[in-house]
Amino acid sequence: MKPARLSSRSLHVLGVASGLAAGAWLGAAEAPTKLVTIGFSPFLISLGMVAGVFVARWTVPMALKGTGYIWQDLREKSHLIVWAILAGMLWAVANTLTVFAIRNVGISIAFPLWNTNSLVGLFWGWLLFNELRGSCAKQWVKVLGGSAAIVVGACLIAYATSQHAGGAPPRAATLGIVAALGAGVLWGTMYIPYRKAYISGMNPLSFVTVFTFGELGTVFALALVFDGGYQHIIAELGRARPVLFWLFLGGFCWVIGDLFQQYAAKYIGIGRGIPLSNTNQLWGLAWGALVFGELAGRGAAAQTLVVAGSVIMIGGAVAISFAEVPESEHTSWRAAMDRECVRYGLDSDRVADAVQGGDPVAAGRPARRWWEFLVLGVALAIFVWLGIGADRRPIAANLVWMGLLSGATLVFLVVCGLLLWKRTRFS
Repeated sequence: MKPARLSSRSLHVLGVASGLAAGAWLGAAEAPTKLVTIGFSPFLISLGMVAGVFVARWTVPMALKGTGYIWQDLREKSHLIVWAILAGMLWAVANTLTVFAIRNVGISIAFPLWNTNSLVGLFWGWLLFNELRGSCAKQWVKVLGGSAAIVVGACLIAYATSQHAGGAPPRAATLGIVAALGAGVLWGTMYIPYRKAYISGMNPLSFVTVFTFGELGTVFALALVFDGGYQHIIAELGRARPVLFWLFLGGFCWVIGDLFQQYAAKYIGIGRGIPLSNTNQLWGLAWGALVFGELAGRGAAAQTLVVAGSVIMIGGAVAISFAEVPESEHTSWRAAMDRECVRYGLDSDRVADAVQGGDPVAAGRPARRWWEFLVLGVALAIFVWLGIGADRRPIAANLVWMGLLSGATLVFLVVCGLLLWKRTRFS
């Protein structure tokens, strides 16, 4: 059944739900990077995660829509392929920087620093895609105030946990902070191709399928240049065989979170969607503090700041959640959409249908092919093979909290996934 265009309120609800689900899954995806603290190269950690990302970015869209749908969508908007690859390259460099940041200053500090990407994305959304233009002062206050609250809350948490990096040499800590901030700038800029794709009517599932080639190629190139060359990479991968399952799992979680983030960017824009997905700071704090004990031994003052920062971040997310896009701003969005249609010769009616939750590509979608199920089976077999050879690394972890946090992320997956399916068929 072809989904119909949705009302502004329905699109807002979808975008908010997707942004919050993205936060849960993006936070969980960072947990395996703790492996960098026990001797593995940041490039190897990033390469292992991106390998898992590559497998997931092919199989999840194929499972949900089929390759026929993906190819048709890409053919109609072929000019966006290069933008998707560019976005993947930016993501790859940023992700590698985050691994360095975690190694040097820990998850609890690195998270809020790279989550400044929400402010960078908000600026690009306003400058290039007319987001917030035409909105009243009340909407500006909700979005800007909410985004600022998320950053301020994150900084409070970082300050409260900053002694975690006390054992690191000053130069190493400084490099970790610079790496996290650099990742924030790159990720914030990466949202330009996101928004460009979605005001052109591309399905997020199509976008990420191409996106992943930029990711894998860039991370492999970085490892070749900076991590000892091909022979060294192969040797390190062999040594890391027992932990590759966890890295692949982290990459898979990242893909789920990123897909929700893509839908948030599509339906409520990067100025609103990205700050909501940056609630992953709260989830990263939970994983770092509750599962890995990063806050063990902190005093009452530090704990108070952590609670205060968390409450401020939640307040910022609530403010953005209520910042529904008014009709006057939708008019500005449509102007940006019309600009893309004229520039690239797109059918404005089809694009408008896709932007509002419809799925014009589905009308001519070819039937699924038998080999799609074969690809899904191969992807599953890779995870099983890696899982058989996996072992538990010597990292202290609270299994009870790990189970509770994992269960909560699954709840977000089910609830938001069903919402997207019922209302848009993942369009």
